[in-house]
Amino acid sequence: MKERNEKLMKIFWLRPAYQRHHSFGARWRSSTNKKTAAALTAALFLLLAVIFVVSVSTFRGWVDLVQTRYSLLSGKNETEVFEFPIPLDCVAWNKTSTCPGNYPTSSYLNFSDLPAPPTCPEYFRWIHEDLKHWKGTGITREMLEKVRRNAHFRLVISGGKMYVEKYRESIQTRALFTMWGIMQLMRWYPGKLPDLELMFDCDDRPVVPAKDYRRPDSGPPPLFRYCSDEQSLDIVFPDWSFWGWAEINIKPWRSVMKDIKEGNKKTKWKDRVPMAYWKGNPHVTPTRADLLKCNLTQQHNWNTLLYVQDWDQESKNGYKQSNLEDQCTHRYKIYIEGWAWSVSEKYILSCDSPTLYVTPRYHDFFIRGMIPQHHYWPIRDNDKCKSLQFAVEWGNNRTDKAQAIGEAGSHFMQEDMKMEYIFDFMFHLLSEYAKLLRFKPEIPQNAVEVCPESLACSADGLFRKFMEESLEQSPSNTAPCTLPPPYDPQQLGAFLDQKIRATKQVEAWENEYWSKRNKK
Repeated sequence: MKERNEKLMKIFWLRPAYQRHHSFGARWRSSTNKKTAAALTAALFLLLAVIFVVSVSTFRGWVDLVQTRYSLLSGKNETEVFEFPIPLDCVAWNKTSTCPGNYPTSSYLNFSDLPAPPTCPEYFRWIHEDLKHWKGTGITREMLEKVRRNAHFRLVISGGKMYVEKYRESIQTRALFTMWGIMQLMRWYPGKLPDLELMFDCDDRPVVPAKDYRRPDSGPPPLFRYCSDEQSLDIVFPDWSFWGWAEINIKPWRSVMKDIKEGNKKTKWKDRVPMAYWKGNPHVTPTRADLLKCNLTQQHNWNTLLYVQDWDQESKNGYKQSNLEDQCTHRYKIYIEGWAWSVSEKYILSCDSPTLYVTPRYHDFFIRGMIPQHHYWPIRDNDKCKSLQFAVEWGNNRTDKAQAIGEAGSHFMQEDMKMEYIFDFMFHLLSEYAKLLRFKPEIPQNAVEVCPESLACSADGLFRKFMEESLEQSPSNTAPCTLPPPYDPQQLGAFLDQKIRATKQVEAWENEYWSKRNKK
């Protein structure tokens, strides 16, 4: 598997077609004939008139994306035409080793002309919190260059195109699928992302300590990654697995959510095994090894069933025992961090079963919008076994309340975390970040243009399959959700107090439960 990953990364980074002098050769199909342009323009107006008559109320700029001709009139009176859907064009890529340019890098769609979109989910407000450290000073090039030694790659968006300069290898193909995800965002909202330049670290733990940048003018370096903590200033971004984790056969998020939704229907919640379930790798961190002490034994029943996941063995067996949709068979699911935050979090929360959430150190981009006792049940990290046993007994004695917690968590994942919102979060985060830049983004000398064909056409196996499965073949026909305003200090304080009170209430119930048991 390691050799396969290395081969894939070498194909991506070392192909000569990625050199910048090839990147600018791609052009949209254009017609310079004035009669052809006039005919196409007339056809476009006729099409819009028909659509307007059929459905005025539902017209939102992009219509019938399955078979639509999309035309742009350039400043040179050249009409550029696209037909959707647009799949990978590996034939063109393999002939020229050049990004084919068969997908628009700009859009006539004006968000301000569309009906007002809904307000984004609550967790979007943390975008403002994560970027507030640069609100007063902005982000200078000097700040950005400070984290070059930590970054796996530099990413530049310029003129609707994406360029990457690589610095070091990432774990497995994290960097590759992160770039793929950002490329899908650009296809979802073509031409809508501003020019920007950023550094991305694909490792697990944050590396920008807040204590080193306490002065208002201290200029912390901006570094994007998958998680952070209360002591760090790293900027959190959706992880690579939303577009698939090929190394362990986890499908892209849209497909996984469909599978888990069907899996939830197989066994009604009250008919599920009335215990807490966890399956994972206990060797990555001491807290997971400590969790295994809570397993069911002949001497004690902590109301748990805990299993060790052997990914090497699973790979040999074709991952038959690790399908996520088949793991929604217990009333309760346990989430516990790994080396940092764990990718498993979003899948565990999707199962319609209350998530018993072991107190974390790290946060990803969405968990801060979830509330204890409503979306999940908090578990003490320093007394896991007793905390887990109480949680299961509490839920089994109050099945309606426990079931409601599981459904609320699952609904959050199915609705507030649907792929459209993942793209919207990325869009708003990158747009707000770009506003802070105090320099003009530049394409580095060693950067290469990235397009779907350059990433996917040389891949094979699950890597290729998941890229094709998660490819956005048409632009969105709606504007991004409306970014809510930042918390004011009172609002943020009240929200955090609500979460603290809910957790402390559970701890008080636990203390009372064990106090009564110990007296017997």
